[in-house]
Amino acid sequence: MSFGSGPAPGNRRSYRLPLMQLGAAGLFLLAMLFAIGTYVAYSFFCINVPAKHIAVLTKKTGKDLTNQQEIAPGPEYKGIQAEVLSEGRHFRNPFNWDWEIYPMVEIPEGKMGVRVRLFGDDLPEGHFVATLATEKGIIPQELTPGRYAINAKVVDKATGRDALPRPKADFAEIIELHEPVTIPAGFKGVVTNLSGPLPDKPNQLLVPTGQRGVQEQPLDEGTYYMNPYMYRIELVDCRSQRFNLSENYDMGFPSKDGFWVSLDGIIEFRVKPEMAARVYVTYNELENDQDRIHALDQELIKKVIMPNTRSFCRLRGSNASGRDFISGETRSAFQAEFQEAIRKTCEEQGIEIIQALITRINPPQAIASPVRDREVANQQMKQYQQEKLQQEQEAKLATEKAMVDQKKRMVASEREVIKLTTEAKRRQEVALAEATRDKEVAVEELAAAKDKAAAILSQKTAEAAKVRFENEATAAGWKRSVEAFNGDGSAFARYVLYQKLAPGFRSIMTNTADSPLMDMFRGLQSGTSPAAPAKPSTSDQ
Repeated sequence: MSFGSGPAPGNRRSYRLPLMQLGAAGLFLLAMLFAIGTYVAYSFFCINVPAKHIAVLTKKTGKDLTNQQEIAPGPEYKGIQAEVLSEGRHFRNPFNWDWEIYPMVEIPEGKMGVRVRLFGDDLPEGHFVATLATEKGIIPQELTPGRYAINAKVVDKATGRDALPRPKADFAEIIELHEPVTIPAGFKGVVTNLSGPLPDKPNQLLVPTGQRGVQEQPLDEGTYYMNPYMYRIELVDCRSQRFNLSENYDMGFPSKDGFWVSLDGIIEFRVKPEMAARVYVTYNELENDQDRIHALDQELIKKVIMPNTRSFCRLRGSNASGRDFISGETRSAFQAEFQEAIRKTCEEQGIEIIQALITRINPPQAIASPVRDREVANQQMKQYQQEKLQQEQEAKLATEKAMVDQKKRMVASEREVIKLTTEAKRRQEVALAEATRDKEVAVEELAAAKDKAAAILSQKTAEAAKVRFENEATAAGWKRSVEAFNGDGSAFARYVLYQKLAPGFRSIMTNTADSPLMDMFRGLQSGTSPAAPAKPSTSDQ
């Protein structure tokens, strides 16, 4: 169908005809123009923010800012915008907007960030911390280590140099890098609130938590990220300290009789952890504020421990004479009272006395020698008494030990007798049991032997009777057989002999026919038996 024939195809045909009339070259050119336009629009309108970066926007058109405004409060105003673009793709009209790509604010490990807002309303009189989001100044919240999408310049307060340089002054905040406060083991952190509300009672040394002034509750060991413009943390050493009374101190007192007595000792103390804040406020001096860690030990020694020590020694020592400090009893009592008094007095002021020991007391030399000699003699006498008592105790102990050994031997002997007696009784019982068992066995064996003898006698009697009966039967048979031969026993004997021998001979060899042997067999062959010899008469016998 041709394009010029037929009725009008309507609107769709009116659009198709110009495109088809352009041909392939026209369509390719049109596609190229579309692609170029799309690329140009994407390049000019797209804001590609890479990872770990932000885009700071500046509005070219809109309302003008007032003299009190540094940052545009919204997109309808000209100038740097408070809002920044995060990672990703964003689209803005380049004729109305301008932008710059910067790395994100990164707080490194071991640091914290303090934000200073450069725009907003001025702070009220007497305030230096921006408590509202619309106020300029120091922001109370600290930044811990990490990455933040904030339009700010980063300054390291330790070196004073920019940690994140900015070629243009288009930042809305300044972030200062400070080191966090680390409270080591054995220390307490005394916190001074610099920006809180004024306390209800301004004349107090310590104030409740949250109010301006030194806080009642100190911080324990650990790392704290606290704004240094709002809080000041001072470290107080609560570990035990030790010093000698004679080092750099003249420790002595006059005795009751006017002699000068000097002494030396060791005092070990520490600041009570729960009262670290009160001790710091009460006894710290300005010259100690050179570093975060305050050396309060010397202040406590000069202001608390040594005055109390001197007071006790002079009051207690003036009640005793010089020679009393040579004897051991007075020295021991003085030592016990000294430690208890110092401990009780210093504890009320926040100092714990761990040990207060007097190591040496130097009495006056004028009375030291005779008193010392007398004391030595007394000590020797006590030593001799102790030695005598020790010897008596040793003799008593030896006697008791011998008695114990004797009792042990007696117990051992009794134990051995009991053992032997028990063993003999046991053997006797065993022998008696064996004899009884053997007797019972012998009785049983005797009864068995009797039964066996009776059985053997019965058996043999029966066998003898049997033999007798058999012999009688045999004799009766023989008697009948002899009677068959007319009572001639010899004839019957020959008959029996011939009967036994005849079956065993198959042939007989002899050299003569008239031998006696042949005569015996001839009678058998002819059926006649040889004549039996005449039975001897009774008279012949």
